[in-house]
Amino acid sequence: MTARPLIEPGPDDIPALAGPLGPGGALMPGDDGFERYLHEPRDRWRGRAACVLRPRTTGEVAGLVAACNARRIGIVPVSGGTGLVAGQIIDKGATPVILSLERMTRIRAVLPEDGALIAEAGVTLSEVQAAAAAAGRLYPLSMASEGACRVGGNLATNAGGVQVLRYGNARDLCLGVEAVMADGSVHHGLKALRKDNTGYDLRHLLIGSEGTLGIITAAVLKLFPAPGEVVTGMLAVPSPAAAVALLHALRDRLGDGVTAFELIGGQGPAFIQRFHPDWHDPLAGKPDWRVLVEITGPADAGLAERAETVLAGLFEEGLAEDGILASSGQQRDAMWWLRETIPEANRKVGAVSSHDISVPLSSIPAFIEEAGRAVAAIDPALTVNCFGHVGDGNLHFNVFPAPGRSRADHDPVRPAVKTAIHETAHRLGGSISAEHGIGRLKRADLAKFGDPAKLAAMRAIKAALDPNGILNPGAVIPD
Repeated sequence: MTARPLIEPGPDDIPALAGPLGPGGALMPGDDGFERYLHEPRDRWRGRAACVLRPRTTGEVAGLVAACNARRIGIVPVSGGTGLVAGQIIDKGATPVILSLERMTRIRAVLPEDGALIAEAGVTLSEVQAAAAAAGRLYPLSMASEGACRVGGNLATNAGGVQVLRYGNARDLCLGVEAVMADGSVHHGLKALRKDNTGYDLRHLLIGSEGTLGIITAAVLKLFPAPGEVVTGMLAVPSPAAAVALLHALRDRLGDGVTAFELIGGQGPAFIQRFHPDWHDPLAGKPDWRVLVEITGPADAGLAERAETVLAGLFEEGLAEDGILASSGQQRDAMWWLRETIPEANRKVGAVSSHDISVPLSSIPAFIEEAGRAVAAIDPALTVNCFGHVGDGNLHFNVFPAPGRSRADHDPVRPAVKTAIHETAHRLGGSISAEHGIGRLKRADLAKFGDPAKLAAMRAIKAALDPNGILNPGAVIPD
């Protein structure tokens, strides 16, 4: 059965929705701050909304969702707004309301003895990290946008980041969720349990659903022992194949102590140098490829000495050509600054086409070579900036204009570039979306590359849980 069409909010709908939220609870077109909800970070699309609703409590969210469901008004949920697949904006169809969770900012409990923390959806990732650290614990999810992205969005998109290698994605760091379903009912799932075999696990269904099945309002997040010693290094490697071999060698010798392993192509530092001319590259030779590696362990375990010994052996094996280990927190921060500034530099240059793909670790070298050839065959003047989380097979393979030209100059070839890169990833057993989700940007790609049985199940689940189709309409599921 197909849901009836959504309707445009009428003159009586908006006051009825906004009224219970009190002062500051709603923004209308023309209000200061309203426009920022209609843009995504790459500024390729502009959204539409009848108003922005900003509840403070789960009860308020439930009331809003129930009212919208009764009226068949679409809801676009927004967390930190940092997503890169247009999941937080809508540019066609019936005008929706935007539901922002930014005022739900309470950390409800810190439970170090349970290895957990309960945070509302509007708490930023950096605030969760700080609360965990204050309790002598670690919340390991980490990414460049951690000062702006929020718990709700992290879970709705199953965010990844730089420590997936050891700790997993956001899904793996969550014990339970509280969520408002499409009819306004509340799923009360905030239990700090590692084992709970009581039927279907709605937590895992809601995580990664991008707000299409329910709206996460709070979550129980896993905490870990804080590392007592951290070793951070930046190493020049002769090739992506050597980088993969280096990763396996490090893990063979140091086990799960390897918490991050980032591959950085030479174009990333070149972009950074363009916008930060005073930046000093710690690898003065400016290699074509480098890795940023982080190793952690308990205090007084001699980790630094072990790491130095292991790395010396790997240099002798030819897996690394140059390198430096951070000797201070300042040096460590400088190394991570390089990695975390690449996305900022990318935005300033303006990508023709950006890609968040994953392939099996063994296929990383082949993907980089074959995708690079495919881009060059379309237009040899295009520039590729490849970087990413090699430890989990996730690469950001982004294509940029030729020097002196803008991304708009290459708009005619953008579809061909995206298709070539996604087809290469798919052929090598990979995914067209590793950590950013589907949103609205990749729905056609999901239809093309997705498993038909999976897509049928997704449509059935959506119809069962959101029969009126009000939750993030037009996102994720292909027509």
